[in-house]
Amino acid sequence: MTEPGLHRRRFLGVERSLTGRNWVERLDEAGSLAASAMAQRDEIPELVARVMAGRGVRIEDAAIFLAPTLRALMPDPSTLTDMDVAAARIADAVVADESVAIFGDYDVDGASSSALLARFLGSQGIETRIYIPDRIFEGYGPNPDAIRMLIAEGAGLIVTVDCGSTSISALAVAAELGHRAVVLDHHQMGMERPDVVALVNPNRPDDLSGLGYLAAVGVTFMTIVAVNRELRRRGWYGEGRREPDLQQWLDLVALGTVCDVVPLIGLNRAFVVRGLANLRQASNLGLSVLARLARVDGPLSPYHLGFLLGPRINAGGRIGDAALGARLLTLDDPAEAEIAAATLDDLNRQRQAIETAMLEEAVAEAEAEIGSGDGPAVLVTANPGWHPGIVGLIAARLKERFRRPAFAIALMPNGTGTGSGRSVSGVDLGALVREAVSQGLLVKGGGHAMAAGLTIDPKRLVEFRAFLEQRAGAASRAARQDHYLAIDGALTARAATPDLIDMIERSGPFGAGHPEPIFALPAHRITYAETVGNGHVRATISTGDQTLKAIAFRSAETDLGRALLSNRGLPLHVAGMLGIDHWQGRRQASLRIIDAAEPGRL
Repeated sequence: MTEPGLHRRRFLGVERSLTGRNWVERLDEAGSLAASAMAQRDEIPELVARVMAGRGVRIEDAAIFLAPTLRALMPDPSTLTDMDVAAARIADAVVADESVAIFGDYDVDGASSSALLARFLGSQGIETRIYIPDRIFEGYGPNPDAIRMLIAEGAGLIVTVDCGSTSISALAVAAELGHRAVVLDHHQMGMERPDVVALVNPNRPDDLSGLGYLAAVGVTFMTIVAVNRELRRRGWYGEGRREPDLQQWLDLVALGTVCDVVPLIGLNRAFVVRGLANLRQASNLGLSVLARLARVDGPLSPYHLGFLLGPRINAGGRIGDAALGARLLTLDDPAEAEIAAATLDDLNRQRQAIETAMLEEAVAEAEAEIGSGDGPAVLVTANPGWHPGIVGLIAARLKERFRRPAFAIALMPNGTGTGSGRSVSGVDLGALVREAVSQGLLVKGGGHAMAAGLTIDPKRLVEFRAFLEQRAGAASRAARQDHYLAIDGALTARAATPDLIDMIERSGPFGAGHPEPIFALPAHRITYAETVGNGHVRATISTGDQTLKAIAFRSAETDLGRALLSNRGLPLHVAGMLGIDHWQGRRQASLRIIDAAEPGRL
C-alpha cells in the first residue's frame, strides 16, 4: 500500500471540500485490481475488499487477516532481547515468594501494564505493590526517593512497566541497594542503559525482534507468557498450583494497546480482537463498572476504549490519584470497584472543564502566533495558569485544528515549564525533542514520533521555537500542503446496512496505523439537522426513500456544521465513518460525518 496524496485520482471531483481538503481515492489502479481479485477469491463484498487492500493486505493473506489469532501472529517471546533473563528473574521471585513492586507510568498503557503483571503474579500468590508516580510532583518514570521507599517497604524485586529505559540515576539507586530492577518498556532510547537485571524493550537499539510497534502492555503480556513458560519448565505447577489462562487478561492488553495509539497491525490486531471479546463478556469488573458509568451503548469497541474508558482511567493520573486507574483494573470487589469508577468518572468531568478553558486560551495564543500568514512550522504555546496534566490533550487539539505539530507547556511555580507535544505524519517529534535535550535547549524530554514530553526553562522558549522551525519547517509545511481525505469507496444510505458494517468491522480493529475506513455518500439530501450537546450537529441524510442517521462532532461553529444546518432539503456529498447505533435493543446503521462538499461547486 502506498500512502494516498495529491498523486491519487480525485474522488467525486472534489478539489476543495468544506474542510478545505482534496478528496482522493485511497486505492490506485493496482490496488483496485487487487481488491477485485480478493473479493472474488474470498467471496467478500467489494467494499470490504477495498478496505483491506487499502491497508496493505495481500490477496493470499485475506482469510487469516479476517480472523487474526495469537497462535498465528505471536512470536516466541525469547525473540525480544533480555526476555529470557527477565523471565528467569521474575520466576525466581515467584518461587522465593518475594514481594514485587510494580512501578508504572500514569497513563492507560502504564495502568493496564501494571494491572496485568499484578494479576498474573497475584494468581501465583505473590504480594504486589503498584506504584504510579504523581505527574506533577514526581514526573515520568522512576525517581530515587520512590525507589528507596519501595525497598524500605520490603520489595524484593522492582519491575518497571511503560517506563525505566532512560531512568539511569533512579535505577542506579536500586542497584546500589542490592535490588537491580527488571525494565519492561517500549519507549525510544539511546545507547546508554540503566544498571538493571534485564531491559526488555523492542525499541532498544540492539533489539532485532521487529516488535517496536507494541505498546508496553503488549511487551508485558509477552513477558508473562515467558515467565509462565519458565515456571512450567521448573515444575512449579502441580501440587495444588494451577497454571493460569493468560488469555483471560487480554482485555487489559486491548485497552492499553488502543489507548496508547500504537499501530493496530500484526500482533496488536490479534491482541485487540481477542481482548474485545473478553471485554464484551465483562470479564474485568472495574472496566464493566466504568463502562456503565460512561453510558457505553452496545458491545465495547476500540472507539469506546479510546474515547470513553481511556480518558476516565487517565483522569486520575492527570488531575487526581495517579494510581487509581491501575487499582480499578485489579479490583474484584463490587463495592470497591463502584467507588473507584465513580471517582474516576467525576475526575473526568473536572478534566473536561479544565480542558475547555485551557483550549480557549491555547487557540487564541496559536491564532495570534500564526497571524494572517502561514505561521510557524511547529506551534509552541505556554501559559502559567495551565494544568500540567492536561497539556497533552491541548497539544492534540491544536495539532488537529492547525494541521501542524504543536506543544502546550504549563509554566510551573518552580520556574520550569512542563509540556507535551503531538505531531503530524512526517515529523518525528520524539527525535526532535531528544536532539533539543542534547543541545541543552531542554532540561529533559523524550517520546515517540507522534508524541513527546519535555521540561524546559521558560527563558529558552524563543531558542526552542527557532530550533523547531529550522529542523521541522520543511517537513511540517509539506504535510500541510498535501491536505487530502482518502476515500475507501462510495455507497448509498440504502447499502449502509448493519450486516455490511459487521463485515467491514471484521477487517478492523481500526486505529493508529490501520485507519478507520472513510466512505462517501454522493449527493444525499440533508433531510434534518440540529445542534446538540457541546457543539455537535446531528443530521439525517437520505437518497430516495432510504434515510441514515448521522452526526458531525464539534462542528456547529465550522463550515461543515453550518453547511449541514443550512442545506436542509439540498444535496451534499457526505464523507465519514460507518457505525452501528444500539438503541432500545435495535441495531441501526449510522454515519459519523467528517467532511462534505457541495455538488457542482467543487
